[in-house]
Amino acid sequence: MNEASLEADPTLTQDDVVGGAPLDALAHVRHAFFTRRGGVSRGIYEGLNVGIGSDDEPAHVAANRRAAMHWLGAAGEGPATPWQVHSPDVAVIDAPFVGTRPKADGVVTARPGLAIGVVTADCGPVLFADRQGRAVGAAHAGWRGALGGVLESTIAAMEGLGAARGDIVAVLGPCITAPNYEVGAAMMAEFIEADPAFARFFAPGVSPEKRQFDLPGFILATLERAGVEGHFVGRCTYGEPAAFYSFRRTTHRGEPDYGRQLSAIMLNDSF
Repeated sequence: MNEASLEADPTLTQDDVVGGAPLDALAHVRHAFFTRRGGVSRGIYEGLNVGIGSDDEPAHVAANRRAAMHWLGAAGEGPATPWQVHSPDVAVIDAPFVGTRPKADGVVTARPGLAIGVVTADCGPVLFADRQGRAVGAAHAGWRGALGGVLESTIAAMEGLGAARGDIVAVLGPCITAPNYEVGAAMMAEFIEADPAFARFFAPGVSPEKRQFDLPGFILATLERAGVEGHFVGRCTYGEPAAFYSFRRTTHRGEPDYGRQLSAIMLNDSF
């Protein structure tokens, strides 16, 4: 991209986003799992980097976030994304964040036209919608947050806004998948301590002390236990470098930083 590209925000196309059935079928919801394609960031951040916490040019990040908002049909500088800390905490909001963002890994709202979201680079982005249009939610579910209860907390927060658990549907967007997610046996031990049945989400690794962790499988099972219908888009962030940012891939390459992709949702105020 050249400097002239910043004279106008990028315009995204359908190729720059991933949809998530059955959210696609809900007329009262606008959502997208954005890829890294279509943005103005450069170098190691090339594409639609929306990571406020990255060392990318702030003007590029802002332009990319505005482009995502335009795609969603929302107004403002960018969707309300919390300061993510791998916690089970959820922010319930009815207005955009102003100033310091709350430290949380989920965000829910019942306000039409207010876009909310999470940013990821291997962790699981989960978007939630109540089929009756009462609330939407977004959760950042890495292994620690998923094990710690962020998904259940997001569902409970939506219920607090009037949603019925049986009417909530959730879609897991692009994240790292088991063939590319090697972890230590100590991490597996944390899961087994919580519930011995969680051992089924770990496959043998390349060495005795390593395991391959099925993050999508664990997230979907957690949603099922919570009584919520869950789906996975079936895309791996690590395995598709042209489409997605990946913290683990960046680490393996020895790069100094990485971009983040956005997953966002809102109630359609024109429905």
